[in-house]
Amino acid sequence: MTRLDAILRRALDGATLAEAELEYLLRLDDPAACAALYAAACELKFREVGRGVYLRGLVETSNICTRNCLYCGIRKGNSAVRRYEFTLDEIVAGAKLAAEFGYGAAVLQGGERSDARFVDFVTEAVRRIGELPNAPALTLSFGEQTLETYLKWREAGAVRYLLRIETTDSGLYASLHPEGTLEGRKAALRRLREAGFQVGTGVMIGLPGQSTAMLARDVEFFRTVDADMIGMGPWIPHHGTPLGIAHMGTHADDLRRLELGLRMIAVTRLQLKDVNIAATTALQSISPADGRERGILAGANVIMPNVGDLKHRADYTLYDGKAGLDENAEAIRRKLDESLAEIGEFVRYGVSGTPRHYLKRTGARE
Repeated sequence: MTRLDAILRRALDGATLAEAELEYLLRLDDPAACAALYAAACELKFREVGRGVYLRGLVETSNICTRNCLYCGIRKGNSAVRRYEFTLDEIVAGAKLAAEFGYGAAVLQGGERSDARFVDFVTEAVRRIGELPNAPALTLSFGEQTLETYLKWREAGAVRYLLRIETTDSGLYASLHPEGTLEGRKAALRRLREAGFQVGTGVMIGLPGQSTAMLARDVEFFRTVDADMIGMGPWIPHHGTPLGIAHMGTHADDLRRLELGLRMIAVTRLQLKDVNIAATTALQSISPADGRERGILAGANVIMPNVGDLKHRADYTLYDGKAGLDENAEAIRRKLDESLAEIGEFVRYGVSGTPRHYLKRTGARE
């Protein structure tokens, strides 16, 4: 039995892998070895969370942000961005469309703000979405907030929150975030748990200066904070950001980050077992024909198609080459149904897709 076989067998038998084993898997580059990794991750996925893919209708509510993260296209210092903010009616319309499509869940995502007007605006949007017939389960992603704000949004009806940590390496985190600290990010994740949310986090993969050892520690962080959901994807440069200008690279560099991103999905599945893992738009942006589908085949079980109004789709570009800027929600749904069927998967319509990990952790019911 090879080392790879032994590690995969241990994971499938329910063992928690050591960091050295996680790093070994992340460093794989032989196609046959990677195929074995993905097959093991999918075997475990089917056993732990079942077959089928959950869809979350994504509404990118605003590109107004108070932070200046060096990698982000909507950073406050990017004067070339045309700023926008959806109205309440536009946000509710997107969530309504997700419900009509049978997605079972929706995601409101936007730039990071914490002013009172914004907090009240999100609260009202959550409340109004909850009044819809067949209201979708609601995930929010608006960055770090106070416990009071998280409680307000939870009480209004939101059930999930995604707060990506981006990297758990303190030096790398500090180099990328002029505002905020790694400890502040971790504290916000603890506040989300205290507020009663199903908690999601994640990282960027393939950042300049990032090692596979760092990524292995990221996976261990996901496990030790008892995350319910993971949303992560390959870093893609944006031409209008300091990090992008310094490290634009080539398409071959993007493809290497894509492969590393797929291995991260598989390794995270093997280590965390029963969480929900998203196949992100970044995968599709690098490989439009099959990026998200490859993420599903590597162990992911969630996709977040955009259901927001097309008029500002191009204004929410966190990185260059973002996929789906000119597609409407119905076209995205049709393509997803077809492409998932081609890989032997299907959409689980009409269910919210609560993470199995959350149900086990809390004793709650779907």
